[in-house]
Amino acid sequence: MKTLKDVKVGDSAIVVKLHGEGALKRRIMDMGITKGTEVLVRKVAPLGDPMELHLRSYELSIRKADAELIEVE
Repeated sequence: MKTLKDVKVGDSAIVVKLHGEGALKRRIMDMGITKGTEVLVRKVAPLGDPMELHLRSYELSIRKADAELIEVE
């Protein structure tokens, strides 16, 4: 299973499935990360956390732990 955390800087991926439950899954969906969304990894902080993403015409920073819950292809 490939997650958003595995995507390299400059590459994009399509969201396949969101893992996690309850409020955490709802928070990820509220940020615009839903099934079928194309996500481009713009930057990763020097220590790897957080990641800056470009999706739905805006920039979003998420933690690595949250990126592990997002399955991509």
